[in-house]
Amino acid sequence: MIKFQKVFKRYPGGLEALSNISFSVEKGEMVFVTGPSGAGKSTLLRLILGLEQVTSGNIQVGSYQLKAMPRSDIPHLRQQIGTVFQDHQLLKNKTAAENVALPLLIANFPESEAQRRVRAALSKVGLNGKENYLPEMLSGGEQQRVGIARAMVCRPKIILADEPTGNLDPALSLEIMAVFKQFQEAGVAVLIVTHDAGLISGSNCRVINLDKGRLVSTGEGVASQ
Repeated sequence: MIKFQKVFKRYPGGLEALSNISFSVEKGEMVFVTGPSGAGKSTLLRLILGLEQVTSGNIQVGSYQLKAMPRSDIPHLRQQIGTVFQDHQLLKNKTAAENVALPLLIANFPESEAQRRVRAALSKVGLNGKENYLPEMLSGGEQQRVGIARAMVCRPKIILADEPTGNLDPALSLEIMAVFKQFQEAGVAVLIVTHDAGLISGSNCRVINLDKGRLVSTGEGVASQ
């Protein structure tokens, strides 16, 4: 689902954010990306989303070859990707259901289909009965679940999660990871950027370690220190 092939990303002034990065994430696989600040993790996510372009090499996301992809195809690319953020990025004046429905409104889904998908997405993340709650009425873990439901409501093939448990305690972190696991088991490719070594060590998933833009190791359940 995601394939990096000898990817380099250089910024004006000579800063090399990524250097000769190659890896892949398959359908139904969960992979962690970790490394210190400045390692290139955010750049990696931005490249997958088409927010930036590679300097050399190529990235394949689904059926899209990003280096050769016209800019007009970027919205179609992003419809295949659900993105989850650390700070939820929920609209405070919108209910849980309204927040989840936003991607469907942007994609011009019929109202009846949108409502059906919103109910199903909230049910999937265990928020039945809280459709009309505003974010301030929900716990931190519940807000993150709303964010995950919003990411999944368009039924993407890929989830990108940027520090999704960074503001949660260990128990809630495990709950959120269990939700990601459900989507992985349904065939979704899940790529999670995290500093949480405990979260990684408790998994049997592959880990991509970055440092100063370089891939320093790839293995199972172990983050470099």
